[in-house]
Amino acid sequence: MSLHTTVACVIRRHDRYLVVEEARDGYETVFNQPAGHVEPGEGPLAAIVREVQEETAWEIQLTGYLGLYVFHTASGLTFHSHGFIAEPSRFLDTRLDDDITATHWLTWEEIHALNAQSRLRSPLVLARIKDAQAGSVFPLSVIHESP
Repeated sequence: MSLHTTVACVIRRHDRYLVVEEARDGYETVFNQPAGHVEPGEGPLAAIVREVQEETAWEIQLTGYLGLYVFHTASGLTFHSHGFIAEPSRFLDTRLDDDITATHWLTWEEIHALNAQSRLRSPLVLARIKDAQAGSVFPLSVIHESP
């Protein structure tokens, strides 16, 4: 089994969600929340702030923790994905990661339409938004990182 620790963030502004459009191995692009891997020596809180900035050029204010999502792929990979919610605080207008082709502020309906077209990166995209909408949020203090 191959285990990957990742982070993802639901960011909402005026009834729209910030999503990234990313290239996938020469195929049609897919849509995802800002997300990525936790790097060695990094905790999930620092990782999500970094990933959002690298993928969207937005600084954020984390407001809650959605929980740990465990996702198994058909190819045998397992992802432990920490879900967060945040508010956008400042647009930096910096260069985006190379695999990000665009960022979008989409409505719930537009995201559902992408799901119907199989254009979401994983089922976790909808699951995290639904949990955020339902208020299934924990305080950030449930994450304990060593000093």
